[in-house]
Amino acid sequence: MKFLVYIYIILVSFVSFGQKKDSIPLSEQYILIKIGDTLTIHLDEVSLLPKTKFKHREDVNYYYWFQKKVFKAYPFAILASKRLDTLNARLLKIKGNRKKKKYIKLIQRYLEGEFTDQLKSMTRTEGRILIKLIHRQTGKTAFAQVKELRSGWRAFWYNTTANLFKMSLKSEYHPESVNEDYLIEDILQRAFIQEKLIEQKPKLIIDVDKMFSIYKGYINVEEYKQMFSKIKKKRSK
Repeated sequence: MKFLVYIYIILVSFVSFGQKKDSIPLSEQYILIKIGDTLTIHLDEVSLLPKTKFKHREDVNYYYWFQKKVFKAYPFAILASKRLDTLNARLLKIKGNRKKKKYIKLIQRYLEGEFTDQLKSMTRTEGRILIKLIHRQTGKTAFAQVKELRSGWRAFWYNTTANLFKMSLKSEYHPESVNEDYLIEDILQRAFIQEKLIEQKPKLIIDVDKMFSIYKGYINVEEYKQMFSKIKKKRSK
């Protein structure tokens, strides 16, 4: 995964480096009980998600396998979003392209030392999820960010390299229409409710209500079952 590490370090460096749930909001509602004096009770927000539905019992295992991948990638996407905001804010205060480039190089060296080992441990699936979550959290694809902060040629080259590993820096995040993206968002939304992940509001507009109304909680993990099936066949040869 060295190529992904290199791509992402550069991306994060120049970037400066599962929304409210499908819910029935109850916040800001009150119950008035008149027994002599009025008693006011403030109710916390309650979020309800569709129950997950699996076609086969074994599909649960693949779902939780994918969940671990999302949990690993999400913190890096949050970091990318925070670093992008910080970088943009600081660059506005720096006058002159030479000073801006110097500042970006300093950030790059710092991040290479801090995150290289962690990024090296990422698998291809985790890398693909990360690229999509970067789009979710920053509102821009990884390709667009490299192109904007580096150059069109570099972005083209990095994306061509990623394609060799069946990944694309141009990957967008569409949980309402792409099954894998739906699985990611489903996992995130449930993790936020269960407080397994700390939610950061994404810059990409996501219609969670529409997503759940389309999929109705059904989980499709066939592509991962096929992937593992191919791996087993290769190992048996």
